[in-house]
Order: sequence, then structure tokens, then C-alpha cells
Amino acid sequence: MLDMQLIQTRGFRNTVQNGQVVGFQFNVRLTYYRGIFLSQLRPQKVVVDGEVFPRESVIWEFDGKEYTFAQMRREGNVHWCPETPAILKIRKPGGLSQGYHEITTGYRFSSSYIPPVLQRTIDTDEPDPIYEILGFGQQHDTRRLLLV
Repeated sequence: MLDMQLIQTRGFRNTVQNGQVVGFQFNVRLTYYRGIFLSQLRPQKVVVDGEVFPRESVIWEFDGKEYTFAQMRREGNVHWCPETPAILKIRKPGGLSQGYHEITTGYRFSSSYIPPVLQRTIDTDEPDPIYEILGFGQQHDTRRLLLV
């Protein structure tokens, strides 16, 4: 079962490759009931405890396949369903320390319901107050998660 918030409590952990901690990961959910194709998705940066990770450095995983920001922009045949969380993977040698961490991230997505004039700013990396007012097409969240 998924949390109501965008950033999920399950799945937050350090990632290990060849016995070395190489980064961390956490899950986010899609809040749009219809789902979207990856080409519609515009991820925002990830901020952890004040450290900024640009969207270009974040790997998104859907159903076991990994995508960069550039790859998602071209992927019109992969659909993100609202019942399946995406895994965001961030490279950070040594990962994160045990304890609480404040995570902020979000995304926008294009939709036929949003007039083209309002979608001009969809590619920016910051939340847009217009989308906040609309309550659609943008999700942004901050959560404190515990890494054990």
C-alpha cells in the first residue's frame, strides 16, 4: 500500500554495489489517477538535508528499468501507473548516515487538460506557484525519513 504523500516512507535506504555504499534511494508515487507516459514527466531536483542533486543526476526506475532525465523525455511508450511507485536513485559516495533526513523533490507533467500557455514553464527545475493554485500537473513534497 502507498502513502498518501508523494515521497514514500518505504524504500528509503543506501544503495550498495560491489560491497561499497555508492548512494541512496527512495520511492515516490504518481498522484494522477490515469498514469502518465515518461515523456510527459518533468522531474525536479532532489534536496537532501540542504544538499542539492540536479534532476540530471537522478536515475528514475520504473518496473525494474532505469532512466535518466534525458531518456525519459524521449520515452513515449513507457507508462507510469499510479499503483506503482518510482524509485529515485542518487549517487553519493558513502551514502547517507543513519538517522533522520529531510528530503524535498517533485515533478510536473504535461496533460491535455492544461492549456499550452500554462505548460510553457513545465521544464523548469523549481515548483511553479501557478501549478500550486491549479492543484494539477505538479507535485512537490518535503518529508523527514529515517534511515536505519
